Amino acid sequence: MRSSRWFAVGRASGSDDQPGRHAVEQALVGPDPRLLIVFCSESLDLVETVRQIHQRSGGASLIGCSTAGEIATNGPGDASVLVAAFGGDGFSVSTAIARDASRNLRAAGKHVAGCLPSADDRPHRALLLLADGLAGNQQEVVRGAYAVLGAGVPLVGGCAGDDLKMTRTFQMYGDEVVTDSVVAAGLASDAPLGIGVRHGWRKLGEPMLATSSGGDRVYELNDEPALDVYLDRLNHPVTTPLSPEELARTALQHPLGLSRREGEEQIRFITGGDSTDRSLRCAAEVPQGGLVWIMEGDAESVLTATDAACLDSLAALDGNPPRGLLAFDCIARRSVLGEQGIKAEIDRIATIARGAPVAGFYTYGEIARTSGISGFHNQTLVVLSIA
Repeated sequence: MRSSRWFAVGRASGSDDQPGRHAVEQALVGPDPRLLIVFCSESLDLVETVRQIHQRSGGASLIGCSTAGEIATNGPGDASVLVAAFGGDGFSVSTAIARDASRNLRAAGKHVAGCLPSADDRPHRALLLLADGLAGNQQEVVRGAYAVLGAGVPLVGGCAGDDLKMTRTFQMYGDEVVTDSVVAAGLASDAPLGIGVRHGWRKLGEPMLATSSGGDRVYELNDEPALDVYLDRLNHPVTTPLSPEELARTALQHPLGLSRREGEEQIRFITGGDSTDRSLRCAAEVPQGGLVWIMEGDAESVLTATDAACLDSLAALDGNPPRGLLAFDCIARRSVLGEQGIKAEIDRIATIARGAPVAGFYTYGEIARTSGISGFHNQTLVVLSIA
């Protein structure tokens, strides 16, 4: 018998009297729901919202996270809840959670990777990961999952946000709301799954060598204090103090790009600088000995990357029409585009999706590993297309 697959999205505002219930009712368009993915602003009552979703769905498998903004076919938004539903016997799904992830992020990645259905279930598989964006170097989560699954299984997902408060993010699993966790869904499908990942940033100037780095810090570039080199390359006098707010605005427009053997550079968002040791702090590691560039971009280059990420993900569907798209979009890209720009971006995603529903959120980091061991990104758009 021919298998069935469906994908649908529901959305409700935080001003709704029962946002969770009404969002999931819109998403449950077919029989046999296999997985619910929830993206929800932390301004809502998360516990009550998840309770409503879990109860109305009859206890369907659920993972989710808090956001820095929500994305749906009808545009970007804030203070809302989205529910994306996978259903039908053409999908096999298993979920997992790793609690207290910050104690050992690599072990957390290994643990949740064990939920992936076997290759005997369906020919097309991927591991969806939603992690605490403030729990540490998320590349370690990717490394842990890769150690279990190897190169044959793509990883995709994003890091939870908290509407830019930068204090605490939340993850959802079943009927629970937790923090400092990694939640995952192992997805297997009868039809292809496609991943696109693009950022839209261009190299500015000559490459630099990360001569001293560790953890989330870059201490030296070309054997000189990293913060001084960064500011000098951008023609800012090193002797003129730069406030944290000014550095943050500069970093949004000028992240670091890491050299890769193939494909685009990996982007590292600069989260701050230390005026004492003159180091740069980044959202994830910059490997010591690696080549890095200062990057630049604008609304046009970012939107061009949006088109490319969507088209790359659809091209991997081998000619099958998309049933839906999941978008993991960095909050820093939202800052570059502005309010009108993000509306234009979601309009472009919806157009390329050819009428298929779109769900996603603005993240504190993106996950996309389709080749090699690296797979954690900043200031990047990651798109998962489902045939």
